[in-house]
Amino acid sequence: MKHQMRILCAIFAVTLFSCQPVDVILDVVITGGKIVDGTGNPWFAGDIGIQGERIVAVGKLKGMTAKRTIDASRKIVAPGFIDMLGQSGRSLLVDNRAMSKISQGITTEITGEGASVAPVNDNILREWKPFLDKHNIKIDWSDFEGYFRRLEENKSAMNLASFVGATQVRAYVIGYDNREPTTQELEYMKELIRTAMRQGALGVSTSLIYAPAIYAQTPELMELAKAAAEFGGMYISHIRDEGDVGKQTEAVFEAADIAQAANCPVEIWHLKVAGKQNWGTMNKIVNLIRDQRERGIDMAANVYPYTASSNSLDESIPGWVHDGGTAKLLERLADKATRKRIRDELRQSNKRTGIDFEGIMIAQVANRELKQFEGKRLSEVARSWKMDSYEAMFDFILKDSSRTSRIKFSMNEQDLRLAMGQPWTSFCTDAGNRAADGPLFEGKPHPRAYGSFTRVLGRYVRGNNLFSLEEAIRKMTSLPANRVGLRDRGILRPGTYADVVVFDPNTVIDKATFENPHQYSDGIEYVFVNGKPVWENGTFTGNLPGKVLRGPGYKK
Repeated sequence: MKHQMRILCAIFAVTLFSCQPVDVILDVVITGGKIVDGTGNPWFAGDIGIQGERIVAVGKLKGMTAKRTIDASRKIVAPGFIDMLGQSGRSLLVDNRAMSKISQGITTEITGEGASVAPVNDNILREWKPFLDKHNIKIDWSDFEGYFRRLEENKSAMNLASFVGATQVRAYVIGYDNREPTTQELEYMKELIRTAMRQGALGVSTSLIYAPAIYAQTPELMELAKAAAEFGGMYISHIRDEGDVGKQTEAVFEAADIAQAANCPVEIWHLKVAGKQNWGTMNKIVNLIRDQRERGIDMAANVYPYTASSNSLDESIPGWVHDGGTAKLLERLADKATRKRIRDELRQSNKRTGIDFEGIMIAQVANRELKQFEGKRLSEVARSWKMDSYEAMFDFILKDSSRTSRIKFSMNEQDLRLAMGQPWTSFCTDAGNRAADGPLFEGKPHPRAYGSFTRVLGRYVRGNNLFSLEEAIRKMTSLPANRVGLRDRGILRPGTYADVVVFDPNTVIDKATFENPHQYSDGIEYVFVNGKPVWENGTFTGNLPGKVLRGPGYKK
């Protein structure tokens, strides 16, 4: 760093005081581009000088020499994009190239949606076992310090930061049972949060539509958020309901109440209103968040730019069926009487519109005998098996040991655009890293894994003028960096880390589709992570310069 500061001082003297050029050789100069610096300010013409891991100069660098010069004429030069919610914590140990991420300009991922990579004990390992066995991963950590050490040894093409999941500590202490923690158990959970914060977690997260997170009551979550806030951490949530505007309103209020009790910021993960019966109600949710902000609650949200979501097929099953974990769920589904109760409850709770089986697509299976159904709608499965759609869904979950991923088409474009257009929304993929080759080339995952950020740039900036290019870049860079407290990232200025994207504004676009998702984006020409190129003209360079980024409570 001292060497970089000397270089920075020398460049400062040359560029601002018109001294004679000094003998400074930079590693990289990106020249001639339109610089969109991440602040939201208009683009300006200039060059970027990189030395080591840092940007050391921004401006007119004529006369400076470099080991490598990249001509960015007619291109946009921007900070590396920050994925406000990814799912790559474990999959980076399977394939550290992070190809689906870096190919769309993502240089940093935030992960830990309710569940997180740590802490880990036997309760959690039992649920993780199918994934671990499939990819031959050995868990040699129990806390964030151990996981971060493993990731640093494993290396990665992108940076990674993580929240600690409230779900994770609940499963660690209580297991997967539907009950409240005892006083002693809650204190243990809070201490696990504090340990995670000291080891570098960004804050505490929840995913309140999934078991066992659904079993946690608001006071429990307030206590966990308070523990994270002791170290400057925030509260971030997949809120409790997205399919009923009345219940979703209550869920937003709950998130605000938790943040207020803990005196910390709050973020809503992948904001949406789902289900045809709720289309057109995003304005109510947006106005509610605005109201919370007016009240002084530091509330914001992030969005992925698609009208379909993705999670496990068994998420269609009522929460009580999940009580006790996956083995208990499968046991209940195999019992005829319990199965009838589940079916009756689903029909009753969806009596106005019914479950849209045509809108549910099988994305990925574990059982090879079911591979033929990847990319098919659940209604097609029912017709193929000549059975009722409810029964087909139950049988599919059983046959695949509750390991089926689905895509659910349940949102509309008007609501999506309204959410995306808010000044306080950033962007996410809500997906783990994938690749068009190797061990993570499987199934038909949601195309958001490959194309979320380039879709924003190509479809919503160039195609629809939803917002300016400068505003889109701000929402991809400095906004998320500021939300989670990532210092020296998300902006192009001397002294910041050299996470840089060079792209063609006229051609940048996502190519991944629901039918053919394993496709890299067009138009992303160069991606630098910590000063090293990881993506060049459609090709992975082989460099793995990604870092673990630790949160505000980290103590070495």
